[in-house]
This record gives sequence, structure tokens and C-alpha cells, in this order.
Amino acid sequence: MTENNEKTSELKGQDLLRSVEDEYTADERPDFSPGDSLEVGLRIKEGEVSRVQKFTGICIGRKGAGTSETFTVRRIVQGEGVERIFPLHCPTIEHIRVLRRGKVRRARLNYLRGLKGKKARVKGNLSKR
Repeated sequence: MTENNEKTSELKGQDLLRSVEDEYTADERPDFSPGDSLEVGLRIKEGEVSRVQKFTGICIGRKGAGTSETFTVRRIVQGEGVERIFPLHCPTIEHIRVLRRGKVRRARLNYLRGLKGKKARVKGNLSKR
């Protein structure tokens, strides 16, 4: 048996699952919460050329835990709302930058879907910096 197989045979249940998940978690992800303005850089491969495409918007929610954790980013493009759900530990995510911290009192900001213009803004929070 190899050394890795011996380790996994000793572990049982949740410990085994956690040890496998640890290999796939991304270490360098910033701490952000709903209401924050984010810039997510995605690595996109077109033929043989690879480039980074930025998706900038407001985080309206986070869901899940561990390797299955996801977050939703919403932005307005030509008057139409566009939402995208990203897995937090996805290897195609090049970077996540927090552009601005938002002060909100909810974990899910689904009410932003019905608002337009200035009403869809989130107040800034200066104390989190």
C-alpha cells in the first residue's frame, strides 16, 4: 500500500471526507460578505489562448460550506440585471477582489432584484477596513 492509502484507511466518516476536501480548497480567498462590491477574475480559455475576464458586481448571497460553498454576484448591464453564481473554491477563478464593503442587515439581498437605479445601491461601511 502507498502512504496515502494507509492514511485514508485509518480515517473514518467525516474525517475521511474532510481530508479529501482539503486538497481542493483554495487558500487565498478574501473574506467578504453580502453587500460587498466584488471583482471576480475568471480564467477563460478560447482555443489555445487563455485570458482573464472580470465580472464586477454586488455579492447578494453566500450558500453552502466547505468545497461546495458558492456566492452570487449581481450587476446591471444595459438596464438588465445579470446574476452569476460562482463556486468559491473553483480553480478557474483567478482572483476575487473586494472593491467596496457594504453595510447590510441581511444575509440574502434578493430584494435588490426588484430595485432600479439609485434605489439599488448599498450603503458603504467604513469600519470593516
